[in-house]
This record gives sequence, C-alpha cells and structure tokens, in this order.
Amino acid sequence: MERTFALKGNIIFTPACGRLEVRPGQYLVCEDGLVAGIFETLPERFGDIPVHDHGDRLILPGLVDLHVHASQYAYRGLGMDMELLDWLEENAFPEEARFAEQEYAAAAYRVFTDELTRSATTRACVFATVHRPATLLLMELMEKAGLRGFVGKLNMDSNCPDYLWETTDSSLAETRRWLEESAGFSAVRPVITPRFIPSCSEELMNGLGELQRQFGAAMQSHLSENLSEIEWVKQLRPWARFYGEAYSRPGLFGGECPTVMAHCIWSGEEERALMKEQGVFLAHCPQSNMNVSSGIAPVRTWLNEGQKAGLGSDVAGGAHLSIFRAMTDAIQCSKLRWRLVDDSLAALTLPETLYLATKGGGEFFGKVGSFEPGYEFDAIVMDDSTLPTTRRCTLTERLERVVWLSDGLPLAKYVAGRRLF
Repeated sequence: MERTFALKGNIIFTPACGRLEVRPGQYLVCEDGLVAGIFETLPERFGDIPVHDHGDRLILPGLVDLHVHASQYAYRGLGMDMELLDWLEENAFPEEARFAEQEYAAAAYRVFTDELTRSATTRACVFATVHRPATLLLMELMEKAGLRGFVGKLNMDSNCPDYLWETTDSSLAETRRWLEESAGFSAVRPVITPRFIPSCSEELMNGLGELQRQFGAAMQSHLSENLSEIEWVKQLRPWARFYGEAYSRPGLFGGECPTVMAHCIWSGEEERALMKEQGVFLAHCPQSNMNVSSGIAPVRTWLNEGQKAGLGSDVAGGAHLSIFRAMTDAIQCSKLRWRLVDDSLAALTLPETLYLATKGGGEFFGKVGSFEPGYEFDAIVMDDSTLPTTRRCTLTERLERVVWLSDGLPLAKYVAGRRLF
C-alpha cells in the first residue's frame, strides 16, 4: 500500500492553540505514514513520489472526536426535551439493551461506522455497551474501515435497569475477557469504560483499576456533567471531596492511566487542579451539554489553565456526528457564557476550536492532529466550491465558511497515511 506520497493544495493547521498556519498551494509530504514536512516545491529526495493534486481545495488535519456513543446513533435527535438522568432512562438504556442481539448490533454498528467513515473524523473515543461480543464487533468494523480509535465495553453493576445490570464479578470477568480478545486489533484499541460513578460500585471501580494496571489500557468516562448527577455522587461516595476523586482513588484518573473525561461542566478548582496534575483530557461536548440541559462548560478557563482538551460529538446527547458542528457549537456556547455568566472569560475563536478539534484532542492518541514533521498523517480535503459566494475570500475566510456552512463531508480522507477515499 502506498504510504509515501504528497498532497498538493491549500494547507491549514494549528501547531499551537489559537495559532493558524496557512500554506497556500504547497506540498504536504507523507513518508511511511508520517508527516515529513510542508514544502513550496518538492525536495529532490521526494521527486519521484506520487502527488495527489487537490488544486485549490483546503487540506486540514483529520478531526478528532473524544467522546461518542456508537450504540446511541440510531436515536439521534430524539428525546431532546429531557434532562440527562431522565434521558438515560427513557432513551439510552432501552436502546442499548438491543445490543445483546448480535444481529441488531451488527446492523446498528455498520450504520455508525459507515457514517463515521464518510465524516471528517479520523480518530474517535467510542462508547459501546455492556455487551462484550457486540463491542468486539464494533472494533472489527472500525478497524476494517481504516479508522483509528479507542472503543470501550461499558461497566454497570449499580443503579441501572435489570436488563443491563451486571454483577460485579461478571462485569470484571467479561471486561478481562474482552481485553484479552482485543489483543488482535492494532488500529482500534480497548479503553476501560465505567459508564459513570452512579452505575459502578466501589468494588467494581477497584477491580477496573487493577485491570487497567495489568493491561495498560486507557480509560474514559463522564465527569461533573449534571448538577443532579453530582449530588447523587456525593451520596454514593461521601468520602470524596469532589466527583473526580471517586475515579482517582482506584487509579482511573490520569497519571499512568491515560484518561478522557467527558463534559466536566461543573468541575471546581480542586477537581481541575488534579486533572491538570494528572494530565486528564477534558472532552468538551457543547451540543449535548445544551440538549440535555447540563450547562455551559468554562472552556476558556480550561485553556487558561493549560488543561488538555478536545471536542466530542457525544452522539446521541449530541444530535450531530460532525466535529465541525461541535466547533461552531463551542464558539456559540462560549459567547453565551461570556455574555450571561462571566464576562471575564472571552469567547472562543475559530483557530482555538480548530486546535481543540485536531491537535488538542489528537494528543490523546500520540502525535496526532497536526502537520508538523513526525505526526501521524491524518488529513482531510474539503471542497468549498459548493458554497458559492460573490465575495473574494482569503484562505482563512474560506476555512471559516467550511466550518460554519458545509455539510462537513470531505472530498478525500487519509488516516495514518492510508487513503480511505
């Protein structure tokens, strides 16, 4: 397979948060799946490599979705008049129960994988369900599609419907077996996934911590999303000073355990300080935060503090899989927070949200999300000729129009140096 080649076009990326790098009409070279550099003319040593000439189109790093529920894709756009806990009971849990049937899981996960493949997303952190066989099937479909990411089998032994309930022992045994059976995958890796603290006993969390240390797996969950949820956690873990401590005590909160926490809307100073110290990634899910009435995350505060952060679609709390849509939602939410909550926190800018959508979230996967030399070669080609205007736009303005106006579907997509289409 050809993994050394060049793309020619208008190259745009963010090597640092808020800093937009624009290289018009240049060559982006992929060498053995990694970025070799950007050049005005091809160096002699690359003189014979294939060139994919994309003309006047925009070439961006592939987008990263740090938080998405594959099993919820079928009911996007439904139940948006409920708050989180009611929404889980009415929508999420009944749908997820259907994944006990492998035939249904195969059909549903094919739809999700096909749509993710068509999108501008090249890497994702994905929640499946409690069902081990269906989770393995999702991993297989994503790997065959050429996508890269983390997929998690959920754990729930408390405060959940009988039809999804696992005993503590069975949850740990199934998770161990799934981790062992996942060893054959290379592009899609397992991530330990306790749904959230209310659905996981302390015994289960301690057991998951032991499995994490044994297998060296990453971890993902939800944190400080909803005020009712936070009060519930206080009752369930009265010893915890804050929600995040219920994850950190069993060793599932960064440090030696790579961790993504979704939402973090109501994380206080102590919680955020521990996240910064431990290198926990915060997944900002603006559309979901609005849809299930959770709140407006203080993303400007995160950036000021130097937190590791990216964006999540959070389907189906979020109705759209597009991370371009997550970028615009993040900007709009930040404006409302600035206007209505705290006028000391400036609204987010397009370069900042592009960073969050690429290099910010990409760091969870390693050197991902930028066109700097040595980064994995994830790229998308966007055609804005379908967005007619009489205005003569700069490349930065053209990027802005793509983010705000396009359907978010790339003309071409490359993952780790492999062209998907």
